[in-house]
Amino acid sequence: MLANLRELTLPLVGVFVAAKGRVSIVVERCKACGFCVEFCPTKVLALSSAFNSKGYHPPHVVSPEKCSGCDLCGMYCPDFAIYGHKLQAPKAEATAEAKEVNNEG
Repeated sequence: MLANLRELTLPLVGVFVAAKGRVSIVVERCKACGFCVEFCPTKVLALSSAFNSKGYHPPHVVSPEKCSGCDLCGMYCPDFAIYGHKLQAPKAEATAEAKEVNNEG
């Protein structure tokens, strides 16, 4: 019983991870070379089982929360079918102003 209680009081570190980036895929440009999947450092991508109109298996995002926005997928893509970009974090000033507005109302 004490072991179960100890498990409940442990902090949940790393459970809620916000994505730092986003991957965009132009499915019809892809020829399924797999470079984006192979060179993704955080293993965000995998080749899909679905086909595009050319008969290739384009990549799809399997772990969006892991994306760092490094754009290595886009740099290695020979067909410009994929690119990654960093998401902007909310500015501290904007969040402080939002808190003030909520407290006033």
